[in-house]
Amino acid sequence: MWSTASRRTTNSLFSSFFFHNAQWLSQRTSITRNPGSLKLVVHPEVQAVPRSAFKEVPALTTGRLLKVYSQLSKSRLSILVILTSMSGVALSPLPTSLPTLLATAIGTALCSASANTLNQLQEVPFDAQMARTRNRPFVARIISPLHGAGFAVASGVVGPVLLWTMTNPTTAILGVSNIVLYAGVYTWMKRKSYYNTWVGAVVGAIPPVMGWTACGGHIVPSVSHPIQLFPPPFLASFPTAPLDLSLMDNPLAPFALFMLLYSWQFPHFNPLAYLVRGSYAQAGYSMLPVLDPRKNALVSLRHALLLVPICTILTPLSGLTTWLFAATSLLPNVVIVRAAWTFWKKGGEKEARILFRHMLWYLPVVLGLMMIHKQGVDWLQWTGMGDSDENTEKTEPDRTSSSIR
Repeated sequence: MWSTASRRTTNSLFSSFFFHNAQWLSQRTSITRNPGSLKLVVHPEVQAVPRSAFKEVPALTTGRLLKVYSQLSKSRLSILVILTSMSGVALSPLPTSLPTLLATAIGTALCSASANTLNQLQEVPFDAQMARTRNRPFVARIISPLHGAGFAVASGVVGPVLLWTMTNPTTAILGVSNIVLYAGVYTWMKRKSYYNTWVGAVVGAIPPVMGWTACGGHIVPSVSHPIQLFPPPFLASFPTAPLDLSLMDNPLAPFALFMLLYSWQFPHFNPLAYLVRGSYAQAGYSMLPVLDPRKNALVSLRHALLLVPICTILTPLSGLTTWLFAATSLLPNVVIVRAAWTFWKKGGEKEARILFRHMLWYLPVVLGLMMIHKQGVDWLQWTGMGDSDENTEKTEPDRTSSSIR
């Protein structure tokens, strides 16, 4: 624990980041430090700052403004959010339409843009102290806080309204919840507790559930939509789900999607946070790799291990995929578990970088495998290479009523 004197000294040094730039223009500028205080003295001859000391901000043309909006939205992160929400649409057994698909993508993107903009608006003093964030629009004063807040409010209203009108209220509520969790709870907790990462993982796990609900899928069990279990073929004698899996709406399926994205966040984010832990420490963020690097690696390993039963048991058991997915997903899971284990054992930046890179390809590969092994989809027949249902019935007349076509 830091002493009171140490905290005062740290606060004093922290405040020096925000003194006027004139302190660097002359040797006749002096800084006096006393225990618990810091005083800047700027002599009269340097108080009038010459124009050459400032960098002119380019005019906000339409093209430049769109680029700024893209930076405020954290476009690469928003694209990932959109793709994961689309995976929920693609894996849903319920029918959908092109307008619903587009509304889900655009509405999710607007919610993400609002959350990311509000996050940056609150973190200007801290982003200014980190090399990787000091060029963000608010820090560089490319755009005013009022303008940015207007963009955040507009996107934060239009996105949920679009989801509400074009999909359903459940999807809109999930979108608003993500804005509140990310821009409110997560942003506030970053300077209070390292458990902010767990909140951030929930934020990242909600978009595929939004894709599921946008198609009309249910996420809460009820009498009309109970939880169904789909055991492996060798346990087919046990009670199974309805025959027509392509129309099955099982609340356990979106939970499997949620858990996949939730656990993926940790071996993805924790090694990255470890690589930039110096910046987090400089800005005063309460991040796990700063406070306890060993535990940071251990959490990555725990969730890398948890991804194995999520893929090999929970996902096919929910009926989201066939049980063949349990076998094909083993290879990517073994690769990331091995990388997470090495990161935990050695704890170096090289190992962190390797794990982070593995997690970049892991998610699209696993989601792709889930779509290939989606329950009720016969890709050979879909491509015209397999037998038709009519031929199948002729060649297999004794198929029992409990089988699934």
